[in-house]
Amino acid sequence: MTEKLFGTDGVRGLANNGDMSPEMAFRVGAAITYRAKKRGGSTPRIVVGKDTRLSGYLFETAVASGICALGGEVLLCGPLPTPAIAHLTTSMRASAGVVISASHNAYQDNGIKLFGPDGFKLPDSEEAEVEALIRGSEIDRNRPTGTRLGRAERLDDAPGRYVAFAKASFPSDLTLDGMKIVVDAAHGAAYRTAPLVFSELGATVYSIGVKPDGKNINHRVGALHPEACAKEVKKRNAHLGIALDGDADRVIVVDEHGNQVDGDVIMALCATRMLRQERLHQRTLVATVMSNLGLERAIDSANGKLVRSKVGDRHVVTAMRQGGYNFGGEQSGHLIFLDHATTGDGLVASMQVLATLLREGRPLSELASEAMERVPQVLVNVVLPDRRPLDALPKTSERIAMIRKELGNEGRVFVRWSGTEPKLRVMVEGPEESQIAAMAEDIAHQAEREFFRSQPVAKAC
Repeated sequence: MTEKLFGTDGVRGLANNGDMSPEMAFRVGAAITYRAKKRGGSTPRIVVGKDTRLSGYLFETAVASGICALGGEVLLCGPLPTPAIAHLTTSMRASAGVVISASHNAYQDNGIKLFGPDGFKLPDSEEAEVEALIRGSEIDRNRPTGTRLGRAERLDDAPGRYVAFAKASFPSDLTLDGMKIVVDAAHGAAYRTAPLVFSELGATVYSIGVKPDGKNINHRVGALHPEACAKEVKKRNAHLGIALDGDADRVIVVDEHGNQVDGDVIMALCATRMLRQERLHQRTLVATVMSNLGLERAIDSANGKLVRSKVGDRHVVTAMRQGGYNFGGEQSGHLIFLDHATTGDGLVASMQVLATLLREGRPLSELASEAMERVPQVLVNVVLPDRRPLDALPKTSERIAMIRKELGNEGRVFVRWSGTEPKLRVMVEGPEESQIAAMAEDIAHQAEREFFRSQPVAKAC
């Protein structure tokens, strides 16, 4: 195993290789079951779901085996969105939830996400407890035998339970009668449930990305490739399109002209309405450091406030819970409406957008164009041999400070390491795209020069 098993969103990697092995998955299942027992559960119940990638069979079986080996009861849900498992964990009064998914990654990868009994992803401190159990020998010394072994059963009505949950987030006085909606499920976890949610509310649904074969998840469809949804929207003359990612915890919406509406615009659209209706707790929206400056200005103009968190929907939720806020999200389409769900949910977010369209009787293109004025933003990635603290690159830090001073209140500079690889991400915002592009490249090149100049030179023996 590598130094740290859990990353920014659970465990993730190339399936059947390194940390992302069936042996590790077995120990994850065993560890969460043992931990639940220690916390007072005589027979822990663990909800297990997955997306549609081929390796899901491998890891579903391994996790379930680990749970049974420590005397737990497994509730197998099969392919189902990540937010569905979060919901079922609480509604079934389970001890924990496990999602086997690599979200937006290609099919070769897989991952494991953990939810607590409250339906929220485990905080860092609790993930550390689980990791310590995985690495240690305590779970091996305390395996039960005989009648104390666990068992697994299939929760056959899990999809229906989630469909009902997602529909409940839509106002009861509205219907989707007369609306034409394209639903792109990315050949992923929502391939069955997403079309049902919209059709049962009355919409005419045109589905794409609903034929998973184990290898096509996220491939040229879904939130990562909304152009497929946009093409279908124009072909069908639909009112809008809903493009989900592989585990349906994020969404990109497409307007009636085929234009993409990302998470920042959706947040601006929904948060300003919630401010008017005094439904946005403490008049505050939570977004990450990567969200566009235009979103911050839109919220400020509506007499609200934007609080920024670290990148990752888990960090957004943590900031929301700590501050008592009820809405937040990411530019990538993770949108968390805590009044309805405990984690990012592409279908629940879509319900809120649709409710706004119906109540105001205006097309999405019109609402989106008014929601916020986007400030030009450039993101440059530079791959380096290792992840070194920025303060170990003083010349790069000086360049960042200089550019921040030059932009002043007209822009932002944010530089961070990727959470999963030695890739430095340089984001610059400002009034002129050509200017900020040059600034971003300048910072990236400076980091590259400084990094390699500081490498030790090998001497001949």
